[in-house]
Amino acid sequence: MPSTKHPHNGSGARHASRKPADGRARGRGGNPKHRPGNHAAQKNSTPYPQSDGPCPLMRACGGCEWLGLPYRKQLARKQTAMQELFQPVLDSSRSDVRELEPIFGMGGRAGDGKIASPRAFRYKAATPFAPGEHGEVRCGFFARGTHRIIEVPNCIVEAPGAREILNGVARIAQELGIPAYDEDSHQGIFRYAVLRLGWKTDQGVLTLVTSRRDVAHLDELALRAMQLDPRITCVAQNINPRVTNAILGGETRVIAGSPSMRDKLLGCTFEISPTAFYQTNPQQTELLYKLAIDGMGLTEGDVLMDAYCGSGTIGLCAAADARERGASISLLGVERNAAGIIDAKTNAELNGLANSCEFIAKDATKFMLEAAREGRRIDVLSIDPPRAGSTPEFLDAAISLAPRRITYISCNPQTQCRDLQHLMQGGYHLERLSLVDMFPHTTHVETVAVLRREQ
Repeated sequence: MPSTKHPHNGSGARHASRKPADGRARGRGGNPKHRPGNHAAQKNSTPYPQSDGPCPLMRACGGCEWLGLPYRKQLARKQTAMQELFQPVLDSSRSDVRELEPIFGMGGRAGDGKIASPRAFRYKAATPFAPGEHGEVRCGFFARGTHRIIEVPNCIVEAPGAREILNGVARIAQELGIPAYDEDSHQGIFRYAVLRLGWKTDQGVLTLVTSRRDVAHLDELALRAMQLDPRITCVAQNINPRVTNAILGGETRVIAGSPSMRDKLLGCTFEISPTAFYQTNPQQTELLYKLAIDGMGLTEGDVLMDAYCGSGTIGLCAAADARERGASISLLGVERNAAGIIDAKTNAELNGLANSCEFIAKDATKFMLEAAREGRRIDVLSIDPPRAGSTPEFLDAAISLAPRRITYISCNPQTQCRDLQHLMQGGYHLERLSLVDMFPHTTHVETVAVLRREQ
């Protein structure tokens, strides 16, 4: 969802979606579990146990906790957990769904039998940096609950070449004498590198996170980093001076290459700026969006509102799909992050949809309440909230707007379960609830709910 949508955070329930935040560090202070790796290591030379499984570091890694489990069993476990979680919703008289359809995995669905274990599906990769005993720049992953690092030569769930690029960045920084940041003493400069690679394009963004703005040799580091791989078309510096477990700070500037990268989803082109939110697993993102778009049931003349629109990916994909079917619709995107709205307008122009789109930088709850008072027509509402779900005020505002259909994409089934009950009590009927495995080898599940207003 390219988007400057706020990072997802918070904790999920057992087997509920626990989507990694795009700006959170791993280890002590709340590192997300479902980024690849969490390969633990010591600052000293104490080795971690090697595994004979699919990843030699899987015993030291908390990121892919189910990596050693056959994929069909992973899907079966998620299916059972989600059926149990959503049963109170499914038992409601306002639900058409009694039993969840099989989860959509990568290369198959629950119950299909043997399915190949997914590999190389994460197109975002990141590494923290830490000083070694002799001042070297170490990189890899923080151990769970610590700031210890193990060096990772490769990660089987990341896009090909991603980990080699990050390791190359650490090597160049060491050669240039840029000191790594120590999370315990809060000394040093070089904190993180975040890499985003295109799925359908040969472009990428590398963001270098430093503890201060002025860093000697940083421009040289950026230029040399671009030579590591031709896919790196943009290098940015993000400044994060705070004592925090958040990866990104508030200031970002491009220091080499173009100001952004581009990628494609469902035939649409999207501009992705260095700190924009963009789904990590683009293959499953297309499936997720298709399920939501099918549930919208858009027809000629409809007005689609995309709340939490970020840089407009879901709404623009839906508008492009309607156009392809010969239906002209109007898209209204609302997002309180002004930078996201700028990106959304650019993306609308890139896809020839600018004349039928309006993007507004405003709190979605306030906008919907005002729109309802003014009698503004919204036929379909699309929502994709952060991990905490939607607030009761937001849901009440959505109900007051009275769209005929609501599609609700969730990265946290537990909070979605709560929110669906609120919407159903407000006069909506659950028509479909689909499960998507966005992060194989983890307990994470994403869901798409489709609701219709009762007449």
